[in-house]
Amino acid sequence: MRYRVLRPPYCYRWAVLLSALVLATTAAVTLFSSAEGAPAAPAPVAAAAAQVTPAPATELPPPPAAGLVRSAAGQGRTVALTFDDGPDPVYTPQILDALTRAGAVATFCMIGTNAVRHPELVRAVVDRGMRLCDHTISHDEQLPRRSEQRITAEIAGCWSDLQVAADRDVPVPYFRAPGGNWSELLTTVAARQGMKPLSWSVDSRDWTLPGTAQIVATVQRAVQPGAVVLLHDGGGKRAQTVEALNQLLPWFTAQGYRFDFPG
Repeated sequence: MRYRVLRPPYCYRWAVLLSALVLATTAAVTLFSSAEGAPAAPAPVAAAAAQVTPAPATELPPPPAAGLVRSAAGQGRTVALTFDDGPDPVYTPQILDALTRAGAVATFCMIGTNAVRHPELVRAVVDRGMRLCDHTISHDEQLPRRSEQRITAEIAGCWSDLQVAADRDVPVPYFRAPGGNWSELLTTVAARQGMKPLSWSVDSRDWTLPGTAQIVATVQRAVQPGAVVLLHDGGGKRAQTVEALNQLLPWFTAQGYRFDFPG
């Protein structure tokens, strides 16, 4: 039996066909693997988020270089007593009585909201020959961070509250920044209202409630002729301040001090 033998041209054609098929299959598999198996690139948003750091806390503006009132108006052995954060219906009358008994004067740095609540105390302070100081409407210790409009509202608003509470045109010659946190803008706005920026030279630290003896000792140790002393008649329990004042007033007199207003 005879078999037909394939001639070389047919073998060549089948080899070429099989080779082409194998190459096409390999290319398809490679393309599919590249598209589906390659790792995804990191998302740009996630990378950016990882680099975000919290913004640093803003600091209070620097205090004015000069111009704060820290001394009494008179010369010699004078002392200017100042009382912050009132008026208070419990402690302001007691402090007024103590000052009157000693023949002393003082300056009361009042918060506008308290003046509105107790206008009779504003009138009592003025009637006793004391002076008023603007201590803003709300005692915002972050006031230097606020806008000029907000600062003006706090200072001018308190001035207006004191006028209405006093029920007369009453001088308010001073402004004191809440917490003693000053800025150039605060002093500028206060000056527009005709007020001097009132600071202090002796901090009694009565606001820490250290006890009557400690308040007395702090003031006696730090006071010098012309000092402006920081005390409080409001903002909390001030029984220690009242007791300390009753000891300090005769001590000042015995030391030859005269009571005055800030310069």
